[in-house]
Amino acid sequence: MPLLKNIFNKTFGLRDGEIYISFLMQLYIFLIITVLLIVKPTVNAIFVNQLGADSLPYGYLLVALVAVLTSIFYNKAVKAFSLLKVTIGSLIIFSLGFIALSIILHFNALDKALLYFYYLSISLFAVIATSQFWILANMVFNAREAKRLFGFIGAGAIAGGVFGGYLTSIIVSSYGNKYAILMAALLILCCIPIIKKIWNLRILKMTSYVRKQRKYNETTTQDSSFKLILKSKHLTYLALITGIGVIVAKLVDFQFSDFANKAISDSDELASFFGFWFSTFNVIALVLQLFVTNRFLSRLGVSSTLLILPLGIALGSLLFLTFPELWVLVIIKGIDGSFKQSLNKAAVELSIMPIPNNIKNQAKSFIDVAVDSVATGIAGFLLIFLIRRLDLDTSYITVIILLFVFIWILLIYRLREAYFNSFRTNIQKTLVANTKIEKSIKYETTLVAARRILHSGAETEILSLLEQLSSYRIIALKDSIINLLEHPSNKVKTEAIKELFQYDKGTAINKVEALITEENDDLVYTALDYIMQHSNINANAFFDKYLNHETDYISNAALLCLAKEGVNNNKLSLKYNLQTRIAELVRALNTPEGFSRKEAVAKLLVTIAYSGIEKFYPFINVHLNNRDPYIVGYAIKAAGITANERFIDELLQYLSTKEHRKQAIKALKNYGTGITKTILNLNKSEELSDNIKQHLPKVISAFNSQNSVKILLRLLKSKDVVIRLESAKALLKLRQKNQSLFYNKRIFKRVILREGRYYKNTINAISSIQNTINQSLLEPENDSDTEVFIARQSLIEVLNEQIDTSLKCIFKLLSLVYDEADINVTYSGLFSDVKEARVNALEFLDNLLNSQLKSKIFPLIEHTVIENDHFDSAILKINTIPEKAYLTMLIKRRGKRVKLEILHLIMVLDNKKYIPIAMPLKKHKNKDVKFFAYATIDSLTDVKP
Repeated sequence: MPLLKNIFNKTFGLRDGEIYISFLMQLYIFLIITVLLIVKPTVNAIFVNQLGADSLPYGYLLVALVAVLTSIFYNKAVKAFSLLKVTIGSLIIFSLGFIALSIILHFNALDKALLYFYYLSISLFAVIATSQFWILANMVFNAREAKRLFGFIGAGAIAGGVFGGYLTSIIVSSYGNKYAILMAALLILCCIPIIKKIWNLRILKMTSYVRKQRKYNETTTQDSSFKLILKSKHLTYLALITGIGVIVAKLVDFQFSDFANKAISDSDELASFFGFWFSTFNVIALVLQLFVTNRFLSRLGVSSTLLILPLGIALGSLLFLTFPELWVLVIIKGIDGSFKQSLNKAAVELSIMPIPNNIKNQAKSFIDVAVDSVATGIAGFLLIFLIRRLDLDTSYITVIILLFVFIWILLIYRLREAYFNSFRTNIQKTLVANTKIEKSIKYETTLVAARRILHSGAETEILSLLEQLSSYRIIALKDSIINLLEHPSNKVKTEAIKELFQYDKGTAINKVEALITEENDDLVYTALDYIMQHSNINANAFFDKYLNHETDYISNAALLCLAKEGVNNNKLSLKYNLQTRIAELVRALNTPEGFSRKEAVAKLLVTIAYSGIEKFYPFINVHLNNRDPYIVGYAIKAAGITANERFIDELLQYLSTKEHRKQAIKALKNYGTGITKTILNLNKSEELSDNIKQHLPKVISAFNSQNSVKILLRLLKSKDVVIRLESAKALLKLRQKNQSLFYNKRIFKRVILREGRYYKNTINAISSIQNTINQSLLEPENDSDTEVFIARQSLIEVLNEQIDTSLKCIFKLLSLVYDEADINVTYSGLFSDVKEARVNALEFLDNLLNSQLKSKIFPLIEHTVIENDHFDSAILKINTIPEKAYLTMLIKRRGKRVKLEILHLIMVLDNKKYIPIAMPLKKHKNKDVKFFAYATIDSLTDVKP
């Protein structure tokens, strides 16, 4: 067993404690692909045998249409419901569907409509089941684990592809189609206990925020996937190449199926034939992947490797024109099926490498689903036109294939140019901070400039360049980055090590090992992490060597490595006593004698956070209140790493502290987009104080995504005018920060009109309260008049503050619709001490606003600027309403502060007719409002002596 574990570790990167979960995931995808390789050849054989190959184009069209529609609704379902429930539900549905098919085949009751239905079902099963698996995989494994384990887990898919086809061939040839389909249905049901076990082992241990973050895997890109592809020549060519490849594959598949059907009349034999060759193609793909792909890529490069598949199909097609036989089509189908999954797939992955990760992931998902589906539909249309309309023989399709292959080859040459342009552009982005570089600059010149910065640039320039290069692997800069390991700055050394992760395993490992003796916590940890992740050292040997090191810099950094590795690996944690080690360090650092370095406390806080051991979380709580700002900063960072709900309140409190605000925002951002829902709920409950809630929009905008715009728009509906103002400011800053964000001006105009109504209602309320005060002064005085007068005046003061805030909000929103500079100049002029400036500003605004905003908003601004008496205006019609009416209006539409003022006023008015106004507030989410509502109602209902 130790020898076997060592082999797994060296070959696949598996460590003690990871083998079980990895095998479960591998078994899951093995079963899914096995089922696919059973049902696909079987149903395809029945379809072609009974309906003829001429019906395949209609199947392609239906698959394209249904795949796009299903992906839209399925993605919504995954977001709305638990992934576990959706996955189990879909597996059960597919299993029952296949059982039904087996019964139908048994009674020979399969008609044309059912054949089309099951042909579509196979395609949907392939898309949905594999999609569910990879969503689950991304939830189960963090980025560190995924990088090591996905290769091993993916081997399960390859094994399933090999096993499933051969199993189909054996079962169908021996027992018939119906038993193969029944076997597939039973294998699907076997996936359910596996996914439940995986869920219990890993997913249930995560916080809800981490779960949502990994499940949705949202990007920070603002454009739609289609726009992202159109904006980039590189992605456009890649999408076109993928589309052409799919069209050619479908044309080849049609010919292969047609000739096979003509040669083999029995559906069972045809299914056996398909199953055998599909598995054989997978075996060839596996051999190519293991022994050929890397050599071809290293010798030929990306572009030349991409040419192998189309050239192979072209040669096969030319051979078919000479010998129009089934064996030639088997070769062509084999080239397509095996090369596409090995050489071509690896080359495509490398060709997209220069694209930033966030854009890459979004665009690739779109290409894999939408482009594939559209190309399938195009292939269907082509075949219908060629076969039905022109009545061409199947052999003529070969000529069409050759035409598309020619276009395919041309696009690969264009992609080559775009590939290098992308690298050039990405490097240039790092060099334009201080100087603009001409577009005509050559690739070599760009590299020379990058090397110059890495060799002799200032620390800030080097760090900026390394940050920009963090997602790329540029071989030409490898030596320059290695040389940075001797740079005098520890920050530069640290970032250089991080960049080395992009290169081959073990790059500059000796130089990195030499850096663990430096007395810098971040550098030592980064060096140790690199040694562990990027060298062939065994995990046991690593921890044996460094965990008990006499230097605390090294031992503490090694403990942090153990915490990161042990969070999902209980066996590793137990073997090296992670809990005991942390407990001992906590005890040592809690004593005056043990408190040797604040950096050690900071490192321990982060270690506890990564370990996920909640019994030590009080240590983080304690240091969130530490007097040392340095330690508090790390405590905030640690709280964010945990993404635990228990720390949210304390992190929100730090939003009110300028010194730690940025750290708190970063920590809250670490909770993922799930924190936005929490913020929306907090806004509704009105629990937070003013000095905290005004910073909530900054947390939302920190995600720098289109979703941030969406959530901030929801906050613009808040009852609290302070939050609305800060949301408008956040939207403005977000637009300045990222020009690619989409802002719907029509929506913002509606928001401005809504804010205008709020502003007008506030003016009406102030006027009405003042009118009530004036009337009360005419009445005979009593003992409570003074207290009532003060309460009404206090309410007016609050409303006046809200008017000022609302006006600022209107102008910030106007800046989102019109030119921001114009609006800023107008605002300054309107509130200038110079009368002429105010008049000119009003005139400018009058000309700037469109008709609807001019009629609704301009009178409000004109009233505010010109009228000295806001309550006797010729410009604005003021509506004076009774006291009960305006109190009812305000208590429904205003925030906590106004509600408390009104409750106080109702209490001192001491009139039971106001009880219905206060009654709904007994169920209010805010504790203060609820308490004062009860107190007010009790005071009004008490029997007076």
